[in-house]
Parts: sequence; structure tokens; C-alpha cells
Amino acid sequence: MLVSWNSTNQCNMFCDHCYRDAGERLNEELTTEQGKKLIRELVKAGFKIMIFSGGESIMRPDIYELGRYATEQGLRAVLGTNGTLITPEVAFKLKEAGFMAVGVSIDSLSDEKNDQFRKLDHALQLAIQGMKNLRQAGLPFQIHTTVMDWNVNELEAITDFAVEIGAMAHHVFFLVPTGRGANIEEEALRVVEYEKTIARLMEKQKDVAIEIKPTCAPQFIRVADKKGIPIRFSKGCLAGISYCIISPRGDVQPCAYLDIPLGNVKETPFDEIWQSNPVLNKLRTMEYEGDCGICDYRERCGGCRARAYYYSGGNFMANDDWCLYKPKGGSHG
Repeated sequence: MLVSWNSTNQCNMFCDHCYRDAGERLNEELTTEQGKKLIRELVKAGFKIMIFSGGESIMRPDIYELGRYATEQGLRAVLGTNGTLITPEVAFKLKEAGFMAVGVSIDSLSDEKNDQFRKLDHALQLAIQGMKNLRQAGLPFQIHTTVMDWNVNELEAITDFAVEIGAMAHHVFFLVPTGRGANIEEEALRVVEYEKTIARLMEKQKDVAIEIKPTCAPQFIRVADKKGIPIRFSKGCLAGISYCIISPRGDVQPCAYLDIPLGNVKETPFDEIWQSNPVLNKLRTMEYEGDCGICDYRERCGGCRARAYYYSGGNFMANDDWCLYKPKGGSHG
């Protein structure tokens, strides 16, 4: 079980696709002590991995203290970052604080494309230097890429770059229109291209030793099965089942792209929200509608609940219409 905490809304970038609409630090972000209380409640709820993300997590002054505390409480602390602020000193301090891994975002190997998307000059080169600093500090890292229509043909090259620079994995995120991402919805891959891209990534997995994982694309479980590619993941969409996200102010929602408020940890202990919230309990039934509900991959894939929610107009249990698979007896079969 893993949880992602957007530890701050503050960011040195203004990325086109940001689901959190990050930029300025918000009033009433969780304090250090509130963060530590949250960590204790996560442990009580049975979580094992805690992702500190943002905004830009490095911009939170107490990030090292919180990472160390999470580690002391028995959590595996990992960091999500754009990488541009990871100096040799920062990399060393992250390692010293007990962080076990770092995810660094790169969306193109073209400086022009990457920097334009992320609205920061020299973003690509700064992120690359950040990864080199992590490697020097002995802190494992992986590359995160958001796939769009303008960079879809670069994915294999970015995987090769990940291998070259020493990353342990390449995770490819498929856009779900949330936050600023709703403004570039037309750049998201459409159904046929979506399926083809998942298949391409799984084919690439045969050629490289590092892990390739499509994210917000739970159909990769089926594609990997059909291609006979062994993967360590047993479930596609984890939203509300073994994953959730917490905002800088403490609001809990099932995943980053499923913008349904479940409660606030300042008012209700996280473990109580996790155990008793009706939306979470509904997601755990896996009683999906349409073909998702009768699919032979219902329990292992589950369809993207955030995408189903967005394109159905608000039904998080709806069919994921971006899936081309035709289950036996289904409406498309």
C-alpha cells in the first residue's frame, strides 16, 4: 500500500499538465507536526510506502525531517521531484534522511520541448544534473514522463536515456484531464493510440533490464499478459484500494486525478477516513459498470477510475471507454 502526499503547493515550475495547479505556497498547508501526525496515522492504516511530492517537494524546508520521521516510523520514504533543485548537497541530505528512492520528471530529450512544457529555462539540463547528483550520492532514482501527442514518439528514446544515466525505472504517465491538465485535454492520446502506446512500452520492456511501467493506464496488465511479459504488478488502478493522495492542506482523495474530496486529516484522522469513507468502500467493491464490470481483467486491471469519472461526467464506477478490449459477452463483444 502506498500513499502520495503533496507536501507543498510551492513549485519553481508552472507545468502545463499539473493536476495540483502548483506554483505558490498555499495558506494552511500541513505543518511539520501535522505532517508527523499524518505519518503515524498512515502507519496505523497499514501503509508501507510514502511518496513525498508537490508542487516541488524540495522547496519544503522540513522535507528532510519529515522523511527521516517517516523512515523511523517504518515507512519506505520516496520523493517525487522535477529534479532541478537537486544539488550534490541536497542529494546527500536526502540520502542521509533515509529516502530510499527519487522519481525525476523528464518529458522530452529536446531542451526546447521539455522546457516549454515545464515553463522553466534549462529545466532538462538541470534535471539531468540532478539525477547525476543522486547517482553520486548513491540514491536510486527513476524517470517519470507524461506522454502526450507531441512526445509519444520519444518514449523508447527516453527509456534508453534512463538506462544510460543509471535510472532504475521509467514510469510513463498517461494524461487524465485534472487541474491545469484539463486545459490541454486535446493533447492526450486517443483510444487507438493509447492502446498502441501501451503495447509499444511493453515491447520495449523486453529489450531493457530496467522497469517500464505505464501509469494511469491499467490496461498494461492485460497487454503484458498477452505478450508473456512478467511484471511485478498485480493490480492496474489502485485508486482507493491500496493507494490515495493527500493535498498540501490535508484533503484526501482516491488518486491524484480522481478529484473527489473524502475528508481532511486536520479534522478526521487519516486511518478513519481510509477505513470508513463510502467512496473508498465503493471503489473496493470493484462493481464497475459496462464492460469493466464483466471483464475477465476486472480485478487485475479495473479500468482507470479517474478517466471513467472525467469522461462519464462524474461516475467513478463507469466503464473506461478508452479500453479496446472486448470481454466475452460484453456490449462490444
